[in-house]
Amino acid sequence: MASKALWTMLAMAVAAAHAQTYTVLHRFTGPDGSVPGAGLIADPAGNLFGTTEIGGVFNHGTIFKLGKTGLTVLYSFTGGVDGNGPCDGLVRDTAGNLYGTTYSGGAEAAGTVFKLDTAGAETVLHSFTGKNGDGKWPLAGLIRDAAGNLYGATEFGGEGSGAGTVFKLNQSGEKVLYRFTGGADGNQAYGGVIQDSAGNLYGTTNAGGTRNIGVVFLLDGAGVETVLHSFTGAGDGAFPWASLLRDSAGNLYGTTEYGGASAFGYGVVFKLDSSGVETVLYSFTGGPGGADPVSGLVQDAAGNLYGTAFGGGSAEGLNGNGVVFQIDTTGIETVLHTFSGGADGGHPHGSLWRDAAGNLYGTTANGGIGNNGVVFKIAP
Repeated sequence: MASKALWTMLAMAVAAAHAQTYTVLHRFTGPDGSVPGAGLIADPAGNLFGTTEIGGVFNHGTIFKLGKTGLTVLYSFTGGVDGNGPCDGLVRDTAGNLYGTTYSGGAEAAGTVFKLDTAGAETVLHSFTGKNGDGKWPLAGLIRDAAGNLYGATEFGGEGSGAGTVFKLNQSGEKVLYRFTGGADGNQAYGGVIQDSAGNLYGTTNAGGTRNIGVVFLLDGAGVETVLHSFTGAGDGAFPWASLLRDSAGNLYGTTEYGGASAFGYGVVFKLDSSGVETVLYSFTGGPGGADPVSGLVQDAAGNLYGTAFGGGSAEGLNGNGVVFQIDTTGIETVLHTFSGGADGGHPHGSLWRDAAGNLYGTTANGGIGNNGVVFKIAP
């Protein structure tokens, strides 16, 4: 372990190299939202949209818009049938309607899928029940295909062990595409799914698999699941939280909260090629470079990957307030910002959004005013 003096010197060097690129766009106060744990999306005009897990008028979470004139709360959840505690980000259709999930609330207090129209009216598209094979408690957000179908995953529910589901939702209602058994096929899909051009879905589970520390899976159009990788914890990572990223060659990229080369297992960034071979691109050490990445990744045209780590940076492991990082194509990490836990924010949980100019936008769950979290921008 580095001495305190060396640790401070390293942290100062990182901050000095990158602090000029970092801007706080909004600090939440509570009434306008608190704990923005998810990533952001943007519309063609550059307005940012996101959710907060708590805060708002009823303290059950919000949907917000952040534009040039500041932040607007588009909707405050009541915690009742409309939903409670949105934990992940949003998707947007061409008409400007927003879609997402709440972890709880709804008719059975098991979570919802919702739509928010451009007038600020919320419609619950589905209330999870956790009964008769339906899922419950969706931690993940949604994806939307060209036909308007929505796809997502639930942490629990389904049949038997209640190890979670993958679902599809359209105007005809919800269809459960797959129910995890909690065994080798996976357990608890925290991160949701992505889709390829053939309609196959890809995702991760936080548990299950051969060692019960998570899998990467493929679900085809017939509802047949294939485990592409089962984590072992022996350097390849353990306990993936986030959704995956897929490139044009079919390679999958993701993060795990724990595992890797470090003795303490502070997580990895991994690549899974189209033949199912996993490569660890970077192992976090828990120090200035970050620890415990629980968010997904974004990629630029050169193949560099960008993400956030929940801990590390200012101190070791979860005592630190997290970082924003870049991993280049040779596996070299660059820390773009080290959070202090103060006015600049702390503990980023959600994925980043990257615009055409290379600016990165994200949120932190804590820090800011009253520890309510922030929205930030990092310029290239």
